[in-house]
Amino acid sequence: MKIGILGGGQLARMLALAGIPLGCEFSIFSPDREACAAPLGRFVCSDYRDEKALMELGASSDVIAFEFENIPVQAVAFLGPHLPVRPGAEALRLAQDRVLEKTLFTELGIPCATFFPVDSLEDLHRAAASTGLPAVLKARRQGYDGRGQTLIRQSDELAGAWQRLGGQPAILESLVDFDREISVIAVRAVSGETAFYPLSENTHHHGILRLAVSQPHDPMQAQAEIYARRLLDRLDYVGVLALELFQAGDHLLANEYAPRVHNSGHWTMEGAATSQFENHLRAIMGLPLGSTALRGVAATMNLIGTVPDKARILGIPNTCLHLYGKACKPGRKLGHVTVCADSMKQLQQILSDLSGLLSSEAVSAVAETGHYQNQKEGGCA
Repeated sequence: MKIGILGGGQLARMLALAGIPLGCEFSIFSPDREACAAPLGRFVCSDYRDEKALMELGASSDVIAFEFENIPVQAVAFLGPHLPVRPGAEALRLAQDRVLEKTLFTELGIPCATFFPVDSLEDLHRAAASTGLPAVLKARRQGYDGRGQTLIRQSDELAGAWQRLGGQPAILESLVDFDREISVIAVRAVSGETAFYPLSENTHHHGILRLAVSQPHDPMQAQAEIYARRLLDRLDYVGVLALELFQAGDHLLANEYAPRVHNSGHWTMEGAATSQFENHLRAIMGLPLGSTALRGVAATMNLIGTVPDKARILGIPNTCLHLYGKACKPGRKLGHVTVCADSMKQLQQILSDLSGLLSSEAVSAVAETGHYQNQKEGGCA
């Protein structure tokens, strides 16, 4: 089958790498001439609003996917009448706007932080009076990896926070006093068949995911699956969806959902019977879903900004290195290492050995992980 992917980053790259053994052919569409997925298929380099180029992509594809939620929804809506786009425009549209996303959670009975839309400094003052402080001010659109958001601790910081966000439409969310951050990776087929991976427990630093650890038999699994299933069914979703959650005591609160394969599920590449990437492709192609069962326990450690010596990483047993072919840049995800083990104790030891090769930020993240506890950085995810 011929698959077109809107976006040319590492997620598109890993989708293509998962699909080539299935006999798939790929067309990669991106405005970035240096797109790291470009070598994996036919490359169309153009603006997402270029309808002629989009038609060219559609003509060479049987089904269209997208790799991140900041793809202009107009591109998906334009292609939709011509061929299947999975997941669809509605899932993308709602994920692009934090107010619409939180409103959807509320409508579906999925708990989340108290929130208020903010369109002016006056709105921000009113919202802060309702949520109380501290609270988190986030841009309604385009934020990712902790960007476009700021923590407000007291009222004299409101004006500065609004200025830092550039006066753009925003949302104020009450600060969640959480115990840990988790995510559930779900997949839904055209038929409605649904499967879930074991939960991932996630550690962030400055809003960027550093470490994701699989959690077999987690007591919050059933609750997370209930919430994810509500989203999948409401959106008539096809493909992989990630739901990020805060755990506070015995309760889960939704932070956001990603209508795509997700960084916290990268450990499925070696740690599960079927990776999230292959299952996304199976779903959008109308094929049966693969097993989401764990192979022992697994984790993902991201490589941010720089890549250590490859030989030293690969010299640590039970590690697999995935590099994205991207130039080094501070704060950029350049690759990841997946780690597989027979027990959590063994996994923790391997992660400790691996952290010695990585940056001080990665070391500090792993150092906190006797239980892989997450820092409370203003609810950034």
